[in-house]
Amino acid sequence: MQNAAGMAIDGIFLHDDDHARTCAPGELVFEIDDPADCMYVVISGAVEIRLGDKPLERVRAGGIVGEMALIEELPRSATVVAIEETRLSTVDKRRFEFLVQTHPYFATHVMRVLAHRLRQMDKTLAEKATT
Repeated sequence: MQNAAGMAIDGIFLHDDDHARTCAPGELVFEIDDPADCMYVVISGAVEIRLGDKPLERVRAGGIVGEMALIEELPRSATVVAIEETRLSTVDKRRFEFLVQTHPYFATHVMRVLAHRLRQMDKTLAEKATT
């Protein structure tokens, strides 16, 4: 199975009960400034990335959240909340490094997500600069 974000989730994450976390609608996945001990792959459902009360992005199945803080080993830069019944796969630092080494498409997907979010931020800053 592959989603719009471009990551196949069937082989690695779909039946990953050992690392699974289920969130109810409205449940906090993590909050800004929380320590970053893992990132998450959305297996089903959807989460919303928020900065304060402002929604920044909706992430659906195959998408990832929490990757920046895990890679940088810094606190969370945003809050993530489940917006419907959501199943997540938890990826800690050790597992992240294993996946990058053994599944190159996973590393490419993470880089695409980071690049996309950076472009979105550039666009937002450019719009604010012209208003």
